[in-house]
Amino acid sequence: MLLPPIAAYARQFVFVQALQFVIFAVAGPAVLVLAIPWRTGPPRPPGAGRPRGPAARAAIRLAAFIVLAVTWRLPASVNALARHPALAAAEMITLLAAGLGIWAELAGIRPGPGQLPRPARAALAAAAMWTIWILAYLTGMSGTPGFAAYHHGAPGGLGAAADQQIATAILWAVPALCFLPVLYVTVIAWLGGTTSPAGHQGPAGPAGPPGSWPRPPRGWR
Repeated sequence: MLLPPIAAYARQFVFVQALQFVIFAVAGPAVLVLAIPWRTGPPRPPGAGRPRGPAARAAIRLAAFIVLAVTWRLPASVNALARHPALAAAEMITLLAAGLGIWAELAGIRPGPGQLPRPARAALAAAAMWTIWILAYLTGMSGTPGFAAYHHGAPGGLGAAADQQIATAILWAVPALCFLPVLYVTVIAWLGGTTSPAGHQGPAGPAGPPGSWPRPPRGWR
């Protein structure tokens, strides 16, 4: 995404820059997290301080993702990316780092108590997806072209309005393709399992003799 001809097209068309953005922030981190055989580190020594809980850790990572996503989609930032090609490397590094944090939580690479529960993972995926969807909505509903560094005056070329509409479609489609399956799988897995008193997901079916099982809701299988 940083090499020609895509790098050159990203300085000419807003929709190519939007494609760069979603690859750096969403699709690229998802591929890396799911492809790399992650290994958890050794346990923390007793004097290393209190570890951060999974909910607090996920909240910090989500906040960093939202701040960076909004920052790089501001009209001033998009115009700067068109005028200064070197900024694309900084965009890739920062968005990739934030996206890796989000997808590490969604993939559950921390087993045991450090893993985020399934309902929280579904909420995390929805929040990250809606962040980009809101940015896409603002881009598509803008009445005036906000990207002055992109020139759309060539006869027979792509107009500014069409360029922004294609960019909006890309900002909607790629997060949907990446996050909606996560939402579906985590919600279905959560509904099909049970929750222990500690809040961790367990296999379906209560423990103990059959006579002690609570009566299931009517119509629930």
